[in-house]
Amino acid sequence: QVQLVESGGGLVQPGGSLRLSCAASGFTFSSYYMSWYRQAPGRERELVASITARNGLKYADSVKGRFTISTDNAKNTAYLQMNSLKPEDTAVYYCRADNVVLVGRYYWGQGTQVTVSS
Repeated sequence: QVQLVESGGGLVQPGGSLRLSCAASGFTFSSYYMSWYRQAPGRERELVASITARNGLKYADSVKGRFTISTDNAKNTAYLQMNSLKPEDTAVYYCRADNVVLVGRYYWGQGTQVTVSS
């Protein structure tokens, strides 16, 4: 059974930090590249960051220099370190795993809420 389980979300003040985790199971982690997306109320889901062997690290312009994506293949886990958080970063954050060979084969996590507010 494929599972992507996000954790680490919560309420944080502007300027604060959070680290999101995405624990994967039920598939070969190394055969997938990982991404983080977010969706704010009333807005479309958007790509925040991705990590692939071919393209390396990619970030949305809005988070460059503040967010860092990483993976730990030994733990089958992806991370999103978020620093200098802003109120506009408030959203539900989702991780996604895409098969590196089979285009269209991907899995979503259930999402974790991040709220940046004073």
